[in-house]
Amino acid sequence: MEHKHAYRRKLPHYQWIGKTYFITFATDDRRVLTPHSRQLVLDTCLKGSGKRYQLRAVVVMPDHVHLILTPLDDGTGPISLPEILQEIKSVSAHRINKYLGRKGRLWQEESFDRAMRETENTRGRIEYILGNPVRAGLVRNPYDYTWLWTESTGEGARASKSSY
Repeated sequence: MEHKHAYRRKLPHYQWIGKTYFITFATDDRRVLTPHSRQLVLDTCLKGSGKRYQLRAVVVMPDHVHLILTPLDDGTGPISLPEILQEIKSVSAHRINKYLGRKGRLWQEESFDRAMRETENTRGRIEYILGNPVRAGLVRNPYDYTWLWTESTGEGARASKSSY
């Protein structure tokens, strides 16, 4: 399989054409986001969906974000993950800093991204995202977590009845 982009910071990153990615990034110094700040991050992720990437699922936790997305094609190939993540992080940081009346870095520079295999169960990764707020003790039921979205529902958590 051909890849379009490869880059390295602390972790190696490869982007394979046509793949869906499971991505995690965290706040700088694991700073806890306010509820309104989490909403701004969720809104930023949703705004880019359908334009630069197809968002499958997202959860904005107090100090990190999990995404499942597929980069879209801009006519020359898929839009690069670094471009997508830079846009999400930059726009959300600007909006949050403006809201909080502060300046400075919000997100860690590094992120974790993993191309999902053809045989890998996307639903299983979505279940992991849905279960994240439950495992963290923030809610008992993923339906109750405000800052979670899946493409199958177009709104907040709609988990299967599996245990988390």
